[in-house]
Amino acid sequence: MAYSEKVMDHFANPRNVGEMKDANGVGEVGNPKCGDIMRMYIKVENNVIKDVSFMTFGCGAAIATSSMATELIKGKTIDEALKLTNKAVMEALDGLPPVKVHCSVLAEQAIKASVADYYTRLGIDPTPIVGEIKEDCHDGECACSL
Repeated sequence: MAYSEKVMDHFANPRNVGEMKDANGVGEVGNPKCGDIMRMYIKVENNVIKDVSFMTFGCGAAIATSSMATELIKGKTIDEALKLTNKAVMEALDGLPPVKVHCSVLAEQAIKASVADYYTRLGIDPTPIVGEIKEDCHDGECACSL
């Protein structure tokens, strides 16, 4: 399983890593049965993601996709961040092996989960804005890889 130089760089030198104490949106996706858990923190001001960080328990690809996803949404509006796809995360990393595509899906879902939490804290139902967040695992496989 060969990883691109960008994947290795984001794994070895992850950007925006760590817990954010003043986050106004926190989302967690994954499942210990899958082996990957991502928690994303966002700080939103005037509908713009001013700061973002993550903590990921998982493989190198999970850490790299989390790191790249934070880089891609920092400074973007919520609407722009919600348009980020797992495919865009993979392309920004110069690809992932097929068995690791689920990591990019988890990164996309972590963004949605953190935005959903942000809206929930504001008393707004996030479902019409964010959509469904898939994070369930069945028989040790992530729903995103089925």
